[in-house]
Amino acid sequence: MNMRNNTTVTELILLGFSNDLKVNICLFLLFSLIYFITVFGNVLIMCMVFINPHLRTPMYFFLVNLSFIDLCNSSSAVPKLLIDLLSTYRNISLSACLIQFKFLVLIGTTECNLLVIMAYDRYVAICRPLHYPVVMRWSVCYRLMVFVWLFSFTIAVMPSFALPLVLCYPNQVNHFMCEILAVLRLSCDNDDARIKEIVIFSLSLITIFPPLVFIVTSYVCIICSVLKIQTARRTKAFSTCTSHIMVVVMYFGTGIVTYFGQSAKDSVNQEKYASIFYVVIAPMLNPLIYSLNNTE
Repeated sequence: MNMRNNTTVTELILLGFSNDLKVNICLFLLFSLIYFITVFGNVLIMCMVFINPHLRTPMYFFLVNLSFIDLCNSSSAVPKLLIDLLSTYRNISLSACLIQFKFLVLIGTTECNLLVIMAYDRYVAICRPLHYPVVMRWSVCYRLMVFVWLFSFTIAVMPSFALPLVLCYPNQVNHFMCEILAVLRLSCDNDDARIKEIVIFSLSLITIFPPLVFIVTSYVCIICSVLKIQTARRTKAFSTCTSHIMVVVMYFGTGIVTYFGQSAKDSVNQEKYASIFYVVIAPMLNPLIYSLNNTE
């Protein structure tokens, strides 16, 4: 029988990865290096696009937004993780925890929708090149980004206000950050927690799969269009898409594995390791992918 102290908690303890100081020091050094590369790479991309007039195009405008999102994504969790790795008491207030996971959900959903816009940008550039200056004019790009943020906030953050959490002791979260499902396991009402999990899974399904279908459809159209042009121009056309495709595969691959891994026996650790890739590794890889695959 699951015994739970019904006293409402005001703070949570993040268990992290290990209580071994040597292991934590090694992880601290590793994650510090990754975070430095993440900040340096994403800030460098943003600065280069702003400084270089030749890069002031819609494609690089969306890339700047992706770099900003990756920077926010990593910074929302990694600094706290680094502090906790060298701390013996890894506490976080309940309000700070709620803010963190709502922000992470907002950033994740915004990145998902931004990848859709970037796929649409490549579709118009390759399949409708004569219409590109009109369809993707700057006023449209700005409005698309405003729409992405507002739409993401509406579908990701707003529902959380209708799902208040009442958490009970023990207040230990088996995670290195306030991941929603890990926190939800501390709910005082198990039946209510199960309902919330179903709602979260449903919202995740809506968030992940329609954008993925749109992106796949866009690239099917791109491939069909590229195959009709001369061989010499195919490589150049495909080269403008390879970086985006790699980022899409990483993002949605991690999301799908996390989604379908919830029913696994060791789902708690799966969520933790998937979060490492999504919050720590991917924001570092994205600027590297775009830099290495782009001669400009």
